[in-house]
Amino acid sequence: MAEETQPEAAAAAAPAAAEVVVTEAAPAEAEVPVAAEAEAEAKDEKKGDEAELTADDAGVGTGSFKEESNLVEDLPDPEKKALDEFKQLIAAALAAGEFNLPPPPPPPKAKETKVEEAKAEEPAKEEPAAEAEATAEEPKAQVAADAPVEEVKTEVPPAEEAKAETLAEEAKPSEPEPQEKTVVVTEEETATKTVEAIEETVVSAPAAIPEEAAAPEAVVEAQATAPEPVLIWGVPLVGDDERTDTVLLKFLRAREFKVKDAMAMLKSAVLWRKRFGITSLLDADLGLTELENVVFYRGTDREGHPVCYNVYGEFQDKDLYEKAFGDDEKRERFLKWRIQLLERGILSKLDFSPSGICSMVQVTDLKNSPPMLGKHRAVTRQAVTLLQDNYPEFIAKKVFINVPWWYLAANKMMSPFLTQRTKSKFVFASPAKSAATLFRYIAPEQVPVQFGGLFKEDDPEFTTSDTVSELTIKPSSKETVEIPVTEVVLAKHPRPPLLINLAECS
Repeated sequence: MAEETQPEAAAAAAPAAAEVVVTEAAPAEAEVPVAAEAEAEAKDEKKGDEAELTADDAGVGTGSFKEESNLVEDLPDPEKKALDEFKQLIAAALAAGEFNLPPPPPPPKAKETKVEEAKAEEPAKEEPAAEAEATAEEPKAQVAADAPVEEVKTEVPPAEEAKAETLAEEAKPSEPEPQEKTVVVTEEETATKTVEAIEETVVSAPAAIPEEAAAPEAVVEAQATAPEPVLIWGVPLVGDDERTDTVLLKFLRAREFKVKDAMAMLKSAVLWRKRFGITSLLDADLGLTELENVVFYRGTDREGHPVCYNVYGEFQDKDLYEKAFGDDEKRERFLKWRIQLLERGILSKLDFSPSGICSMVQVTDLKNSPPMLGKHRAVTRQAVTLLQDNYPEFIAKKVFINVPWWYLAANKMMSPFLTQRTKSKFVFASPAKSAATLFRYIAPEQVPVQFGGLFKEDDPEFTTSDTVSELTIKPSSKETVEIPVTEVVLAKHPRPPLLINLAECS
């Protein structure tokens, strides 16, 4: 849908956006209340032209849009070249990890932790100083121990010198001091050498480890650098899958085959899906079963596109309206529910093969829609933005029925800003022409009875397999219509109930 160059035009064509929001062309999306649509569509989606906006012939748009082929061989050369360039950019971005969410920032350290660390460091600094002082005191103690010996020798009286010398000579062989000093020195040297040898061993060991561990580390690095496969709607962005071209062409057409713009859109869409949690959202129970009559899928159009109906008049129920839009939390839940419905519809009803169906028809019923300035306004605008940016080219046709005059007037003002491609996808029908307009695109047996069709839930006598024959009778002409009737044989009843009872009563 995002075919338009301008983001607003893209919004108009955005698949889910149209639905969730007021007037967006979203594939299977639930749209927000009608009033909001009118405004959002008028600004963001740009619809039908003035001829379409006339109340009298409001019913059908230009109807000229025809979906382009997704077969590569059918593309003109400039588009083929753009597709090849797009693929190269995607492969480079995958290798660089550009499709991965950035890691979360580290949590800031608390001030108390820093203070405790500072206190723990202070005693650690004091310990080396104490050891240095103790080491410095040891030689002083040894000097002090030697000094008294010399002093004693000088103080010995002359008469006792001989005796002192004799004692000194006897004591020499057993003098431990010189030997102890020598031993101490030797032990210190040995210890030093041992430590150095150990350090050399420790340092040299790593040199040999890398050779043995090189292979495992290389494997780990290779695994870390290998790009993760990136899927969008179950389709890989690179590879030989034939569906890949179909998805990439959606983004290229949304940006008029401007490769860089399409690349920026694709990258933004992939990262948004990861942040929004699309994978987990698919299986989530949001508890909004009451909205099943607001947005729902029913049948296909004449070309096989699934049809999604958006009925804003259901929000006349005040309790339902409050449950959907009562506060910020409820509005956020409604938005998730709408995206969930769209995603489920895309996965279950669309086929991204080159010759398959990869877009939807949106029908929006504006009858009794809520006012534009309601609580749904904020979520409507948010939905428009999300859907136009992340769901390109998912709308084959967008049909508005039971359109009030003021809605037509608003769209008429926006018509000059619309591209012809966007105008051709939007159709507006006044209340008097709503059924006829739907039948132009959707067979009557596929249209629900509430919109003038013939489809009724759980009807055993008439199903969508019973096709409707259409016959146009011109004024003042005669036509013979043959209606096949199956003969029914009634078994005899012992007492015909109705006829006999009436006779008895008379």
